[in-house]
Amino acid sequence: MLRRANDPGQFAVCIKETDHLIGHLFADNSREPDSDTWSVGWHFNSRYAKQGFAIQSATALFQYLFNEKGARRLYAWVEDYNLASQKLCERLHMRREGCFKEFVSFERENGEKRYDNTYIYALLKKEWVP
Repeated sequence: MLRRANDPGQFAVCIKETDHLIGHLFADNSREPDSDTWSVGWHFNSRYAKQGFAIQSATALFQYLFNEKGARRLYAWVEDYNLASQKLCERLHMRREGCFKEFVSFERENGEKRYDNTYIYALLKKEWVP
């Protein structure tokens, strides 16, 4: 977690009144640092779901990337079982551009591999409506 805390592409999401950490956002263009295309994502504590924290903080991140960092295109990878993130992408007006079948693999406790399907969502700056 220390690496993430010092990473300029990581953003903590805290409750304003208590400063309690409830999640984080991330943005990355390190594969092509001069690129105007950014990968975005988020992780939130499920106890704070359906309270508007994700949409509010992701909207702020998108505004920052488009207006301050010169982003032209944002994209997010979302596993097909992660309905909350799919819904968040859609609320952010991102479009689902495709599905990568068995794109991500994880090793189960018994040593077998599990493959997950992954959607890609994207949004262009000219499509952004905050």
